[in-house]
Amino acid sequence: MIQITPQMRVLVAVEPADFRRGIDGLARHCRAVLDEDPFSGALFVFRNRRGTALKALVYDGQGFWLCHKRFSKGKFRYWPVEGGGSATTLAAHELQVLLCGGDPGATHAQPMWRPVRMAV
Repeated sequence: MIQITPQMRVLVAVEPADFRRGIDGLARHCRAVLDEDPFSGALFVFRNRRGTALKALVYDGQGFWLCHKRFSKGKFRYWPVEGGGSATTLAAHELQVLLCGGDPGATHAQPMWRPVRMAV
């Protein structure tokens, strides 16, 4: 089972991916285009050209999970724009909004808590 935790790294590919690719093709895409290790445990999200479907790829320590979501009607309204890299990061709660077809940037959620470092 895929468990998406708040600490999980979620990377969204900016450019559309070829959805004829399976696990091996998308893992190769992670290395070649996104310059990331597909075995890192990060969750990688890809979109098709028409914006009607997403694929998520994640390695859980034993093997890869590949999930595919396609809307019956409509398109994903949000997708990161090009501007500085081949991928952008999302928080776990933003991924949930994206998977429902919403805009993760419009959630106005509290920022992630980070521990304060003690001065020595």
